[in-house]
Amino acid sequence: MFFIYGEKEISYLKAKDKRLGEAIDRIGHIDRAVDSDLFSSVVHHMIGQQISTAAQATLWKRLNERLGSVTADAILSLSREELQAVGMTFKKVDYILDFAEKVRNGDFDIAGLDELTDEEVIKKLSAVNGIGVWTAEMILTFCMQRPDVVSFGDLAIHRGMRMLYRHRTIDRAKFERYRRRYSPYGTVASLYLWAIAGGAIAEWSDPMPKKARK
Repeated sequence: MFFIYGEKEISYLKAKDKRLGEAIDRIGHIDRAVDSDLFSSVVHHMIGQQISTAAQATLWKRLNERLGSVTADAILSLSREELQAVGMTFKKVDYILDFAEKVRNGDFDIAGLDELTDEEVIKKLSAVNGIGVWTAEMILTFCMQRPDVVSFGDLAIHRGMRMLYRHRTIDRAKFERYRRRYSPYGTVASLYLWAIAGGAIAEWSDPMPKKARK
């Protein structure tokens, strides 16, 4: 299952931003996998915080192999030690167990997220221990498929913008200018910024001096 977009979004972005339009033409359509279940998506992204994408994929594979299906009941069927044995820190395990318990007992209405605005989803999710704004934005993007998400807290988004527009840095003012330009299809723009940051156009380099990069 991939993030759904088409000619409407592409035509709009190309009309609004010629430089981004050039990148879109050169990169082509992007098939970016998305999650289909909100609970497992939250757990997936909680696991991925502060570790590499490769490490996240490894831990997620182990958890799925252990549980079969990542649900609140399945998570809570494991002990703290059994869940940690997948490869997570105990702190992250405690966050996941706490979230699963809140979902199971109804303290957190995960199904109700679909009825909320982006800002309300971010506020509700980031109130949960172990979930920050960036994680909430990734859930909006890669599970809920909200159309207008561009994350200021995402380092690869910053890198993609620097490479696309040839800026040494992206401050909040520049970021907001581009975000408004992309709206209401910011998420599709984000897909291309991530691709650019990942080297999809080989001759586009990062203008930020190497010593300044995180």
